Amino acid sequence: MHDVLKRAGMAECKPLSTPIYSSKIVSTNTDLYDDATQYRSLAGALQYLTITRPDFSFDVNQLCQHMHASAITHREHLKRVLRYVKGTVNFGLRVRQSTLREIHAFSDSDWAGYPEDRKSTSGYAVFLDSNLLSWVCNKQRTAARSST
Repeated sequence: MHDVLKRAGMAECKPLSTPIYSSKIVSTNTDLYDDATQYRSLAGALQYLTITRPDFSFDVNQLCQHMHASAITHREHLKRVLRYVKGTVNFGLRVRQSTLREIHAFSDSDWAGYPEDRKSTSGYAVFLDSNLLSWVCNKQRTAARSST
């Protein structure tokens, strides 16, 4: 995490307690960001960090959906996620020894929650006691134009 912050030039940035202030990244500014390679590199590095940090995987997924044409607004959101990483460097998945053999599963979906393409995002997480075993977050491939 420290290496990613150094590469972004944000090693001494002000930390934040929340990754993105809105639930979806909607680009209102269509001006493209000048350094698309840096945006892709940092978004990819954040994507790698989500292996042990699922707390901001939704936000990184939103950022990665704009790699082909990242606007200045997307760069601002990327910087906000990096500031969140700075403030939560000690967070991560912890695996603890457990005597319980209880499996818990949770799922959720936001029906047509992405305003640009009206696609749904859904996901699930499976726990063995307090240890995360598996988790998935998927965006719907196609959106129906009819309710029938």
